[in-house]
Amino acid sequence: MKIRNKYTAIIGSSLLLAFSSCDSFLDVNENPNNPEDAPISGLMTNSTFETALNVQRAGSATSNFVQYLASPNPSGGSDVMDRLDYSTTWFNFYNVMTDVNEIIRKSEESGANHYLGAGQVLMALNLGMTVDLFGDVPFSQSFNFETVTPSYDDDQILYDQIISLLDQGITNLQSESSISIGGDDFIFQGDITAWIKFANTLKARFLIHTKSTSGYSAAAVLQAVDGGFTSNADDAVVEFFEQRFNPWAQVAINNENLLLGGWISEQFIQALDGTTYPVVDPRLPLMVGTTDDGEFIGTVNGEGRGDAPEQGARSTLVPGQFYTSEQSPVLIATYAELKFIEAEAALETNPARAYAAYLAGIGAHMDMLEVDEAAKNAYLAHPTVSMGAENLTLADIMKEKWVALFLHPETWNDARRFDYGYKDMTLPVNLNPDLNNQFIRRLAYPDSEISRNGNNVPEVTLLDRIWWNQ
Repeated sequence: MKIRNKYTAIIGSSLLLAFSSCDSFLDVNENPNNPEDAPISGLMTNSTFETALNVQRAGSATSNFVQYLASPNPSGGSDVMDRLDYSTTWFNFYNVMTDVNEIIRKSEESGANHYLGAGQVLMALNLGMTVDLFGDVPFSQSFNFETVTPSYDDDQILYDQIISLLDQGITNLQSESSISIGGDDFIFQGDITAWIKFANTLKARFLIHTKSTSGYSAAAVLQAVDGGFTSNADDAVVEFFEQRFNPWAQVAINNENLLLGGWISEQFIQALDGTTYPVVDPRLPLMVGTTDDGEFIGTVNGEGRGDAPEQGARSTLVPGQFYTSEQSPVLIATYAELKFIEAEAALETNPARAYAAYLAGIGAHMDMLEVDEAAKNAYLAHPTVSMGAENLTLADIMKEKWVALFLHPETWNDARRFDYGYKDMTLPVNLNPDLNNQFIRRLAYPDSEISRNGNNVPEVTLLDRIWWNQ
């Protein structure tokens, strides 16, 4: 994991405050606390930082769906896949895209090609996450301020734009630039080579989503993989600092203070403790906490605490671990993820490459968590893990990717593509009856959009699928 400059982070946090919006209730010409024309550097600071938070926000919205987390309360809305209001999540995506649109506009005007390329990559990522959650969304009319009720663009067409943005971003990052990116970049601190690898990694991610469509090309995925991350040192992350805790750390701290959250699903515990699979995963104690009795016991999704009302009777996120330390990174995209994408894309045509990538993905995640070398080697040597190239299946790849992408929203994309086919993943207790005994396939459009732009909001149910999941 790369070492981050905390002084840069602290300066950046000040910039975040400087450029945050404020409502004005006075009829005045200028608001001294809200600059009318933010500099490109400040926009980059805000956009890179908030993009990482958007990844965490999306992960928070979807982690119960893929049974990483479970509600301690019976029939918790996320657990039972109710229609919930994600207005704040929606706002945060569009707030970042608005700033990124300004980065792109200003960069084009000034010949700042590196800022332009990075902006296009950030736009592709935030737009892609929004489409993956909601389907059709406003985009083409969203940033010109000519209408407050923008039309909705087709999700498949938007995917073409996402890939185009990434391609344009790569081209611009490879070009000469009038201005250099530096400490205003929370993700890579101005490392342009890293941005190019990041763009290729994201391209592989979005292309693998289209695997079930007629336009899918495994070769295109693998070409993007070849230009992507080559080790854990390349990972796209934002690390936190004394003034701002990692959001998952805050969940763990809040839970200790009886603001209950971060309870671990029984499905996740049993997948790693030797119950579902005949091997104990050494990553488990590095990812989640034990009960007060030192055991790993999960919570059944939809059932709540059941017969164990005491807080310490179930496993939860606990402060101080890799995902939950106050200054832990939020993982935007990782080398481990890319290796599992490679394994899936190569499985049918090149099993040897797929198998090597699958094992590398497991190893990369274990190295990230600093698993003991002997424990790592023992796990990798287990016959249910090291089954050989000729016996590797998609289920094997998806299971290990599910573990390695703990709390990441990309897992919900995988789950829907994989038809929730993880071993022993069952529907939650007290499932939303509108789902007709099926898993959720999309988020509902937020109430804020329905009230503000209702004539344009598509009529959908939670079972209507995103275009790549037909």
